[in-house]
Amino acid sequence: MTSRREFLQIAAAAAAIIPGEWTRAFAQQRLTQSDLLAFEPVGNVTLVHITDIHAQLVPILFREPSINIGVGDAKGVVPHVTGKALLDLYKIPTGSAEAYALTSEDFSALAKSYGRMGGLDRIATVINAIRAERGDRVVLLDGGDTWQNSYTSLVSKGQDMVDCFKLLKPDAMVGHWEFTLGADRVKEIAEDLGFPFLGLNVRDTEWNESAFEPMTMIERGGVKIAVLGQAFPYTPIANPRWMIPNWSFGIREDDVQANVEKARQQGAQLVVLLSHNGFDVDRKLASRVKGIDVILTGHTHDALSDVVQIGKTLLVASGSHGKFVSRLDLDVQGGEVKAYRYKLIPIFSDVITPDAQMTAKIKDVRAPYEPMLREVVGHTETLLYRRGNFNGTLDDVICEALLSERDAEIALSPGFRWGTSLLPGQEITREDIYNATAMTYPAAYRMTMTGGRLKEILEDVADNLFNPDPYYQQGGDMVRAGGVSYTIDVAKPIGDRISDLKLLRTGQLLEQAKEYTVAGWASINENTEGPPVWDVVMNHVQKRKTVAPRETTHVRVQGI
Repeated sequence: MTSRREFLQIAAAAAAIIPGEWTRAFAQQRLTQSDLLAFEPVGNVTLVHITDIHAQLVPILFREPSINIGVGDAKGVVPHVTGKALLDLYKIPTGSAEAYALTSEDFSALAKSYGRMGGLDRIATVINAIRAERGDRVVLLDGGDTWQNSYTSLVSKGQDMVDCFKLLKPDAMVGHWEFTLGADRVKEIAEDLGFPFLGLNVRDTEWNESAFEPMTMIERGGVKIAVLGQAFPYTPIANPRWMIPNWSFGIREDDVQANVEKARQQGAQLVVLLSHNGFDVDRKLASRVKGIDVILTGHTHDALSDVVQIGKTLLVASGSHGKFVSRLDLDVQGGEVKAYRYKLIPIFSDVITPDAQMTAKIKDVRAPYEPMLREVVGHTETLLYRRGNFNGTLDDVICEALLSERDAEIALSPGFRWGTSLLPGQEITREDIYNATAMTYPAAYRMTMTGGRLKEILEDVADNLFNPDPYYQQGGDMVRAGGVSYTIDVAKPIGDRISDLKLLRTGQLLEQAKEYTVAGWASINENTEGPPVWDVVMNHVQKRKTVAPRETTHVRVQGI
């Protein structure tokens, strides 16, 4: 029932005639906006989904992961299929536009041909085109991680993103990193959004009631649609609880089921879960909660060019950083989805004409900071990227900065999946560093820690990623560790995954009771002291002038 032939035809044509050394301009000639937007409509409802933009207003480079390990029932199935295996699975030609957008294969070379992706003004063009075509059938939904993780969103406390999204006019959104602005700021924005900020799984513990509306009812194309909202369930664990002291979270499967049934009782003919659970959590949820027609998933940044069907539930993954917009057309009759057609639309910024109104708004919010953000602080000789289960070269630079600038033996950098990529030979600007570090609790701490405590931390994070039950997974990547090496067996239980933990400078195993000097950032503890991590990284890069991290061999992976 799904159709991907339009994009595959473009991809095949581009791959057939574009050798790796041909120019970007020629590659772009093979892609047109009309081809990217081409879609054979079906039915009476169109769902448009964007998620995990992480406050990126302008086009960026973003490399998809080369490894994304699945465990338990998720082992070896999407989204845990990457690189060449993903191309083979979906029959995507190597070297094509879709290969560049969806995988890490030949990323540096293909980036020179196909250029940057995303940009909210290009996204606006796509959304406006869909609305022009489908009229009152369109529902636009924002999956969250929208208001934070760039410099302008940090200094404006999310207002830059709020102002721009008001021009897009979503019908609803949910949150995760939004909550790191603090409860008062989230409530202030939510009251002024002009569309619902949903969270059926967020409770006000002081009043023992829902902190946000659990759902919104919308009518489109003559169909009554219930949109249920699910915030990231582990927000007070993965992020500082002290910022949201009176709100509790969780998957709350029973509450999801109860709200589905309530929606049906109120006449909903289509039930959509707008979720920030993460793909594997939503896959399990879809198998257990009855009556959900569509789950628009987010948080784990997965981009899949096909819908995954779990029973009668359609699961949509729309990527991150503004690289994609999902379009799902549905034929809803008698309270059931009778047919559907899906397309993951890639936002090639050199191909899609920017929307003039959004371009002007973006220029306005960025203008005061543009000269500073463009300031060059250094260069990179190798590809800098963040995504990967165990390491990313951009995080390696952050770890090197923590080791040198904070005079530490060991460095810890969180396994965040946000932050843009830089090509070999590219200048490193202040904005590039802010894109990888901009957050509301940035202190680069320095402390002592025993070898036993460090192993406990690594074990705890590993269980958050590789617990075979998705409901116990938090959906990030492994904490990056500088100055040490270790072996991890992902198939073992917690406490037994990490072994052979060594200090690199001595080659000796870490001693259980011995204390080591550790530097890190993004501590969830209140009143953490230290300079902001972006200053630490900028100082390091300015001193080095050129960075050239290589693929690390300090983490040995077993049990795959």
